[in-house]
Amino acid sequence: MTTLAHLLRRTAVVLLAGALVVAAAGPAGADTPEGWPVSDPVDPVEALLLLGGIPLLIILVVAFLVFVPGRSRRAAAGHPVEDHWFGGPRQGVAELPAAEPGEQGTGGTSARW
Repeated sequence: MTTLAHLLRRTAVVLLAGALVVAAAGPAGADTPEGWPVSDPVDPVEALLLLGGIPLLIILVVAFLVFVPGRSRRAAAGHPVEDHWFGGPRQGVAELPAAEPGEQGTGGTSARW
């Protein structure tokens, strides 16, 4: 195919996609049906506070509830509390000594063929 054919095909696809979007958005511009009450206009500041302020407030409350207990424990101890590694070795992160050949010691894989 030539470059002109590719260009025409792409143009047709873009125009068709745009027409579908415009056709699908048509019902959104409809008026309120007769017999329904007409709603009052919404103040933009009120909408911003409602749609942005409430989620932000919830995020701040959750962050407060997560961070404050840890900070208060550190302050009550008088010094920084060490981090915990749940399920880790109690002696720290030092490497475990290797087992002697033929001895069952430190674990690990013991796959055999």
